Amino acid sequence: MRTRLLPLLIVLMAGVLLALGFPLAASLAASEQQRVVVDRLDDAARFAALAQFVGESSPGTDERRATLSGELASYHDVYGIRAGIFYRDNRAMAAAPEDWVVPDAGEGRRAFNEALLGRRSHDPPQVWPWQGDARLTIASPVVRDGDVVAVVVTDSPTGQLRSRILRGWLLIFAGEAAAMLLAVGAAFRLTGWVLRPVRVLDAVTHDIATGRMNSRVAATGGPPELRRLAHSFNEMADNVEDALEQQRAFVADASHQLRNPLAALLLRIELLALELPEGNEEIASVRTEGKRLAQVLDDLLDLALAEHAAAELRLTDVGALTDERVASWRPVAEDKGVTLTGECGAVTAWADPVALSSALDAVIDNALKFTPAGEEVTVTVVPDRSTVAVVVADHGPGLTEEELGRVGDRFWRSGRHQNVKGSGLGLSIARVLLTAGGGGVTFAPNEPHGLRVTVTVPRQAPAER
Repeated sequence: MRTRLLPLLIVLMAGVLLALGFPLAASLAASEQQRVVVDRLDDAARFAALAQFVGESSPGTDERRATLSGELASYHDVYGIRAGIFYRDNRAMAAAPEDWVVPDAGEGRRAFNEALLGRRSHDPPQVWPWQGDARLTIASPVVRDGDVVAVVVTDSPTGQLRSRILRGWLLIFAGEAAAMLLAVGAAFRLTGWVLRPVRVLDAVTHDIATGRMNSRVAATGGPPELRRLAHSFNEMADNVEDALEQQRAFVADASHQLRNPLAALLLRIELLALELPEGNEEIASVRTEGKRLAQVLDDLLDLALAEHAAAELRLTDVGALTDERVASWRPVAEDKGVTLTGECGAVTAWADPVALSSALDAVIDNALKFTPAGEEVTVTVVPDRSTVAVVVADHGPGLTEEELGRVGDRFWRSGRHQNVKGSGLGLSIARVLLTAGGGGVTFAPNEPHGLRVTVTVPRQAPAER
């Protein structure tokens, strides 16, 4: 969930920062340019004030024009800005450089024409850092006796302006990047704070789903809504655990109470069989069903005890224990004409030896039960980094894809195998015994035919898991 929520928050924060950053960058560029325009207008006003006293034929005109030309030349030499005063007919009163003339078109001509109307030119178009050949043209009228007699025009390079804008943009970008980093850090903290109870709830749900019914959510952080959800979940888990405990107690009590009457019934059947001819089919059928019912009751009691008892985990040599169980079942396999082989190297894991032995017995018994004579059942111990797996593979009829989804359910048996002896509880008991110790059991097809059952137990100590 974090991988979906975090990018969404980052995109939203990036959008907000960009929405603030672009107007700020444009405002900074406009501010820098406006400052330059104001400076040029001040310079143009100063030159216009000097040009007011330069007449075309009045006494001292040449001296004043020379002074004005010197001012313009110094201005051009110091700042690199072209400047000139031009009469209405475009003749130059003074200009620096001397050969500079009013442009015939473009921004310079527009500014000149506006100044002839008695007002300073409008602000020039915005200059951007990537416009290497851009220039700023400013025009201001020279007014004498209420009439516009000439126009002061300045044409400025924009290198320094573009550099200042770019530096300002870099500062804005650095600020946005820093703000983005802070926002990402805040998003990590926020999503962690919000999702921590969800992760805990997910882990506890998984624990309960795998049989660890005593797991509960510690609602110590997160939003109030999630804390209330955790409290409600704990209440639900308590109720479910109580219901399951009552169910287990009922199954155990019922199985235990039914065993004595069933044993008495079987004894009476045996006594009745003595009064009937030997080989009576009805008595044999009743005896078989009675024994089957006794086996079902025993398995129910074992299942109830397995679900109730806590696992006593210890460091166990899984290879040696598996080899021992294979040796115990080999006579049964030979009796059926099935080859039972084991590859059990020395490897340790954390398991309840009694529970693991019972689980392996159930799995091996199931494999031998469905493997026809002449075929093979292999038991292999496969160590991994975090688990040890015991793989029991048979070459029986196997199960369909739909049946693989149900195998291990209580009392479930394939419709094709109803004639095979069993209660349908063996693999369920194995799963309960393994789950209590942090292990598990999975089922898969064994090519070309048969079933592959994998029993896993953890290699790490319970406190480290």
